[in-house]
Amino acid sequence: MQLPTGSSQPVYYVGWDVGGWNCDANPASRDALVVLDAALNLVGAPWRGNLRTTLNDAHNTRDLIERLLGLCQLQAQGAEHVVMAIDTPLALPSALLALARGDAVSALGRSQENPYLYRETERWLFQRGITPLSPIKDMIGSQATKGMHLLARFAPHIAACGQWQSDDQTLTVVEGYPSPAKRSPAFAALRQRVSMPVSLEAMLHQPTPKQQDIQDAWLCAMLAWSLPHAAQNVAWPPATMPAEEGWIFVPADSLKPTV
Repeated sequence: MQLPTGSSQPVYYVGWDVGGWNCDANPASRDALVVLDAALNLVGAPWRGNLRTTLNDAHNTRDLIERLLGLCQLQAQGAEHVVMAIDTPLALPSALLALARGDAVSALGRSQENPYLYRETERWLFQRGITPLSPIKDMIGSQATKGMHLLARFAPHIAACGQWQSDDQTLTVVEGYPSPAKRSPAFAALRQRVSMPVSLEAMLHQPTPKQQDIQDAWLCAMLAWSLPHAAQNVAWPPATMPAEEGWIFVPADSLKPTV
């Protein structure tokens, strides 16, 4: 992943834990945002709410970036680049899309191997001890379409498998999965390196149930930061992974060896 350098183009790493389209009616689960800078400072303030209005009102990618940073109490200067890791499926299984066109697979087996329910990236993770959710069977369709909506409007171009970019390349979006990061030794060490106000330490390190989405957003922000700064700590897609299905980025040390 190549990012701009120089003080004129600061890069922020944003984690977004996704709530449903109408999550403002669900106090237990909301959208959450956390922003890190290149030096691993938590900048601004974590935000929790519903991004639906923000997504509706943003006119273009620059406007979206400024609105997202503004929610986190950061004043945009107009030249920021953002790498955003989103905790929701950002694509649907190719076999499912083919099925909708009337093209069925020949045979189906176990749930976790079902190509209608899971993309290849998810089936790859199952083989290595990670249990990702399916937007088809696990009731996260609202969250998934919210993330896909952001891609379609603001970052529609596949730059590489698992990486989407805006027209002007100021926004790069990836799919992150925070749950494996919670048991990753590399990310445990990384969490200790993040500089933050003392007032946020309890929320991020020992969250209450209603703060869990903020912690997940923080872990996603660390995944986004790791892509250019600690690439060896992240599992990257094999060359054979279909780019149109995307890729779920997780810590490399959270994977179990395949049998």
